[in-house]
Amino acid sequence: MKLRTFAAAGLAIALAGCTTIPTAADPISSRWVGQSAGKFFAAYGPPLTDADTGSGNVYTWKGGYKTVNVPAKYADGTEGKRGKQISPARKQYLRCQVEITTNADYTIRTIRVSGDIPGVNGPSYCAEFLAPAQPAAQ
Repeated sequence: MKLRTFAAAGLAIALAGCTTIPTAADPISSRWVGQSAGKFFAAYGPPLTDADTGSGNVYTWKGGYKTVNVPAKYADGTEGKRGKQISPARKQYLRCQVEITTNADYTIRTIRVSGDIPGVNGPSYCAEFLAPAQPAAQ
């Protein structure tokens, strides 16, 4: 009997953790959901593929290609000198891939990142590229 109670409690906790991420937490969705797909493709280029879903289309878009040089990192040394090298200098090739679902009137319903790597200024290059931070109004 105790096993069933613990199993039911565990299942309830597991199901309570199954929630979707709100759109506000995703800057790409916040920026593009509700906008015309034509506006997106005009700004960033045409999609690679498209598929008709009956009530709209699903487009696969890839772009934002950029190469950045990442400098070597060093540990802090004594007396202002640099310490041992932690990581070597390297080139990083940035890119982004998303799947865009539209409804029949070509309005973006969902935009899902399907290929992303860490960006220059954060954990998502797609977020940096497709939804850049707006400067604060003064």
